[in-house]
Amino acid sequence: MAAAGTERSRIVIAGGGLAGLSLALALKRALADGVDVVMCDPALARDPHGDRRSFAIAAAARRMFEALGLWEAVSAKAQPILDMVITDSSLQDPVRPTFLTFEGAVDGEPFAHMVTSGDLTAVLLDACRSGGVSLRPEGVTGFTLRGGHTDITLAGGETLSAALLVAADGARSRLREQAGIGWIFWPYKQSGIVATISHERDHEGRAVEHFLPAGPFAILPLADEVQADGSVQHRSSIVWSERSENVPALLESHPEDLLAELEKRFGLQLGTIAFETKPQAYPLAFGVARSFVGERLALLGDAAHLIHPIAGQGLNLGLHDVAVLAEIIADSMRLGMDPGSADVLMQYERARRADITAMGIVTDGLNRLFSNDMLPVRLVRDLGLGLVDRMPGLKRFLIREAAGLRRDDAPRLLKGQTL
Repeated sequence: MAAAGTERSRIVIAGGGLAGLSLALALKRALADGVDVVMCDPALARDPHGDRRSFAIAAAARRMFEALGLWEAVSAKAQPILDMVITDSSLQDPVRPTFLTFEGAVDGEPFAHMVTSGDLTAVLLDACRSGGVSLRPEGVTGFTLRGGHTDITLAGGETLSAALLVAADGARSRLREQAGIGWIFWPYKQSGIVATISHERDHEGRAVEHFLPAGPFAILPLADEVQADGSVQHRSSIVWSERSENVPALLESHPEDLLAELEKRFGLQLGTIAFETKPQAYPLAFGVARSFVGERLALLGDAAHLIHPIAGQGLNLGLHDVAVLAEIIADSMRLGMDPGSADVLMQYERARRADITAMGIVTDGLNRLFSNDMLPVRLVRDLGLGLVDRMPGLKRFLIREAAGLRRDDAPRLLKGQTL
């Protein structure tokens, strides 16, 4: 039976990932009792600390978490990226020359921090619970439009009436498909292998991106872990892009053989290395929705866009979605507007389309440029990297882009301001 009386002030978010949880918290922080926020995802019943994936949180997104009152709880386990080195070589090359370096500071703070997904999710969940978000550990199976609201069906059969449904249910979004929103998609012939690596020496906050013919290989610094015996374990996260045809044989190989393949790419600069977590692979692809909104529906994060991880911007794009959508909804509801109306949702569409399109073009182009071993192409791109390295103004511009601090008209949350 449908709940009654709160349709105009209820927003249901389908998908309890980092973007969905961040939006739920931002709306409750901004509107308090003025909005009923319901988060639906079967994953809410699981222990978030089991997720050992790591993400780079750009400076703008960090400011958003600070504005939401979360960063203090996260910062102790976050590792700032203090500088970044970019190389370009073949796998067999005995030396990997450095073509481009970046200092990690922008506007007096690191341009990004590495955070474990489980740690950040746990903090978000605690804040959502204490902040009044209704957490429902069940999925959304569909929705039916009913004039001025939408009836949302949960996996257990219950129906919730709401002004707006936010689809944060990933790149294979069933809600996007049900709404009839087209999906522009092409797969790369690459898979991303991710794992946490322990190593002998301190990484000193340095991130390294090796451009190799099969795809980029990124080493991203993680915070040290203190072991039970009091010793300190140095750790990094890897994002290893590899030709998809090679991945099954790699992951099924003997552990010593797989470690030897890792060493060829990781190098010996940090001493002895070992896998701390089991490597996992996922196919890489590009995808973007033809529209980010439907009737009483908004797409968020991977449900709206999917890009190559070459620039580490996938999650940050989703968190930018959060900041924009939360601001539009909060400002509209304070004016007495319906948060699910077409006028409100089209503000979100217009605000996000250009940014997402530009980032998709950039990451796709970078991957195509660097994931090959054609000598003329290598010479041109290495010359380009060398020129950029000698242009401080351009380097500052690029690092501000990566940090998400490039625009004066950025949403308030990304400036560290409350809604």
